[in-house]
Amino acid sequence: MDTKSISTAALNCGDKAVEFPLLHGSIGPDVVDIRSLYGKSGMFTYDPGFMSTASCNSKITYIDGDKGVLLYRGYPIEELAAHCDFLETCYLLLNGELPTQAQKTAFASAVTRHTMVHEQMQFFLRGFRRDAHPMAVLTGLVGALAAFYHDSLDISSPQDREESALRLIAKMPTLVAMSYKYSLGQPFVFPKNELSYTANFMRMLFANPCEEYKVNDTLVRAMDRIFILHADHEQNASTSTVRLCGSSGTNPFAAIAAGVACLWGPAHGGANEACLNMLYKLQAQGGVAKLGEFIAKVKDPNSGTRLMGFGHRVYKNHDPRAKLMRETCYEVLGELGLAGDPLFKLAMALEKVALEDEYFVKRKLYPNVDYYSGIVQKALGIPVSMFTGVFALARTVGWIAQWQEMITDSEYKIGRPRQLYSGPTRRAVVPIAKRG
Repeated sequence: MDTKSISTAALNCGDKAVEFPLLHGSIGPDVVDIRSLYGKSGMFTYDPGFMSTASCNSKITYIDGDKGVLLYRGYPIEELAAHCDFLETCYLLLNGELPTQAQKTAFASAVTRHTMVHEQMQFFLRGFRRDAHPMAVLTGLVGALAAFYHDSLDISSPQDREESALRLIAKMPTLVAMSYKYSLGQPFVFPKNELSYTANFMRMLFANPCEEYKVNDTLVRAMDRIFILHADHEQNASTSTVRLCGSSGTNPFAAIAAGVACLWGPAHGGANEACLNMLYKLQAQGGVAKLGEFIAKVKDPNSGTRLMGFGHRVYKNHDPRAKLMRETCYEVLGELGLAGDPLFKLAMALEKVALEDEYFVKRKLYPNVDYYSGIVQKALGIPVSMFTGVFALARTVGWIAQWQEMITDSEYKIGRPRQLYSGPTRRAVVPIAKRG
């Protein structure tokens, strides 16, 4: 960031004009540096949801929602998902550059050595109800890692930060799979070092002691793309939660657990779950035969019927992740022979309407990445309750990269948002005997 720019912005504060420097990023909008606002004017800014506030200086991810652009360290997400695997993407987000073959081999080896979790974790799991939501279990498991791996909690140490990063990336698939197996009452499946990161996760999720899990390269690649497309997304709610939590100096396991908890919110990480639930409900009401009635309700502003998985809060024209996820969706359905499944026929029929109906085209209500990723995960056999856990697994590397960047930032300080107070003004306490 060019912090030496001579450009300024003026703000009229009552009868006083105050100037603030303009800071220029490498791409994207300029920002007004208002850090001296209170000292100069005695005022704060008011920005609910921080929709017009840059909370940090970051070099990791860039989004242009109007143009449908998502870059990881400058690389378009479409190219990364087409030409790289998830561990290459992890290396990029953590280190700033794509790895050489030697660097990738060393990184993959380091991650593989950390995929096991402490044996006591399985006893910790037994304290949860079997019918607990997997995200509730995962939040507890991730936070508990600090109690098992307290030898790498010095956040001022680059070695400890790297060790914690490797542990989180490596152990998250194991923990997600364990939470799923626990909910089913099935035995846990240990990692297998000879498999790739994503194949290992799918084996831990679906294998059982009675028969060997057969790796399907098409399905593994589909899951790998889901991981890549969800690895980071700038300063979203969960990432900002990780940064704010981590700004207090807490350990990385606690900060990432806070991110997992935030992601669990249906307005954030539960979008693809909401898409599948919408399809289930529509199928129960008659499926493709009733699609016309459903679309009519969607178009009626008074019906209260919402179309989930279409359009995007950030991307105003198209979601750059959706095209590749759509291709992946059709590859998976073809590989598994599910193109004729009633639920998936319904999903594809709804997609066709959204892409051709003038109502949706005019309003840019295109299918987004959540719509297709939900269909893919359902086809792979992942239950809806596990969708957000898979999302958390993928987003962990983005959270870690953002946390590391914050910790090493020379301007790093504990987060402390201000407020517009609208409660009672100062008043005296009346003794209880004299009240009312």
